[in-house]
Amino acid sequence: MPNIKQQEKRMRQAAKARMRNRARKTEVKTFVKKFVVSLPEGDKEASQEALRKAASLLDRAASDRIIHKNNAAHRKSRLTAKFQAAFKD
Repeated sequence: MPNIKQQEKRMRQAAKARMRNRARKTEVKTFVKKFVVSLPEGDKEASQEALRKAASLLDRAASDRIIHKNNAAHRKSRLTAKFQAAFKD
């Protein structure tokens, strides 16, 4: 435990931020998983909507520095490739 008041405050702030970031990461993972699960069902519209939502959440997490922007770009690229492979006409 720190002896300095400012460090105690920074610990409280860091704990709040850690919980907020963990929740946002979990939300991103949930929507990515919803997209992956929607692919085998064969419904192109539902998969496209799930992809759009997952990509949006990845971008938002990257802009808030919860994940790195290149990580978000890589994951979006892989999800899009999976979509294209599943629904190539």
